[in-house]
Amino acid sequence: MAKITFITQDDETIILEANSGSIMELATENNVKGIDGDCGGVCSCATCHVHVEASYFDKTGEASEIEKDMLELDDNVTEYSRLGCQIEIKEELDGMVLHVAN
Repeated sequence: MAKITFITQDDETIILEANSGSIMELATENNVKGIDGDCGGVCSCATCHVHVEASYFDKTGEASEIEKDMLELDDNVTEYSRLGCQIEIKEELDGMVLHVAN
């Protein structure tokens, strides 16, 4: 079980738990403001853009070229940007904090 904290653009803190699925799925199933997942998780819309806290960034895995290309189109990209649809929930991510980029 991984406990994931989302911090929205409105500074609302939402703590959710899951065993599997993607960050985008967890957020959309729980109505996290700013994460829409318009493409359904196929890495083609960037509506699940998050900033991963530095201490967890390496644990999320390497972004694919397609993900990097999608992020290039977003105005709010940082060195810790990822698309939530591309981050699979796993036990190593327990305690991770994500800042919603949109």
